Amino acid sequence: MEGRVAAFAGPGRAFELRSYEVPAPGPGELVVRIALANVCGSDLHMWRGELDLERLGQPMPAVLGHEAVGEVVALGEGVVSDSAGAPLATGDRVAWRYFFPCGRCRSCLAGLTRACQQSHRFISQGRSADEPPHFVGAYGTHLVLPAGHVAFRVPEGLPDGSVAGANCALAEVIQGLSTVGLRLGETVVIQGAGGLGVYACAVAKSMGAATVVVVDGVDERLALARSFGADAVVDLRVAEDARARVRAVKEATGGWGGDVVCEFVGHASAVGEGLSMLAPGGRYLESGCIHTGTSFEFDPAYLTLMNRSLHGVVYYEPWALAEALRFLDRERDRYPWERLLATRYPLADIDRAFDDANARRVPRAALVP
Repeated sequence: MEGRVAAFAGPGRAFELRSYEVPAPGPGELVVRIALANVCGSDLHMWRGELDLERLGQPMPAVLGHEAVGEVVALGEGVVSDSAGAPLATGDRVAWRYFFPCGRCRSCLAGLTRACQQSHRFISQGRSADEPPHFVGAYGTHLVLPAGHVAFRVPEGLPDGSVAGANCALAEVIQGLSTVGLRLGETVVIQGAGGLGVYACAVAKSMGAATVVVVDGVDERLALARSFGADAVVDLRVAEDARARVRAVKEATGGWGGDVVCEFVGHASAVGEGLSMLAPGGRYLESGCIHTGTSFEFDPAYLTLMNRSLHGVVYYEPWALAEALRFLDRERDRYPWERLLATRYPLADIDRAFDDANARRVPRAALVP
């Protein structure tokens, strides 16, 4: 059986579709046929060169793509169940953890696999498209998951378009809100109503947040945030400077501020502003800024004197992906998940998909092999 991958050689260069024989799985491995793969914001960072893959140690060309869902087409020797022990067979849909911790570094051995020191392994499994098994990213027809990798069977009836975001944005939101210790009855402020921010509205409500406030400047995104649980919104076009936005957040939370404030904008300028929205004892979740070389100015005494804290969170532990799938199953009728669905492009049109996503001609793009 022959399949294809979209090889990425670097910023400013077109993807190259390459054909390879899909390998039989080795012991413990899974071969998955990709059903749908979203164009994630981090993929755009790599495509634009803001994340320098070669500097991270990634062999080139790489196979990008990670936010995806697929169907098992072959199970290696010894594979009879998913990572939760549920029976697994060909034809079952699965969601997998999109990064590949080494399992041997100090972070992994301490149980913080999301802080693995071999962080480049989230891209293309740390391998080049040129070397077997070739199918090492989601921008292709197939993906080979290594032995022992985390993968969970998808609940019946969930659409591919809803599930594709589970292994990236949704699981990372669940990990982040857990890491900052969101508690019943607290207030949550969300900077940015993109995919992460919208998921965070719904997850925060499910965790018992009393008030969720979203800050953004696009009508469609603000409306979407409300439909996913936001109690109040702050429009950047109305509250035009940081002071006005902080004041609006305080007003929406009864003068208190956010017990938890989440940065999902991806720009350093949002961080200092967001920290100013924290309530006494508040926790700031920084998950949006993933490329280096930016900075912000802030007085650290503001944190110290009121016992505020800042938490950087990227990736997640396996339990968060399992919970993401349970969350989608449990809340399938509560929220308008269809409004999050991406515009679909054939794999052969991957360059157009990236151009459109980068230019924001579509809210989100997805590739269908």
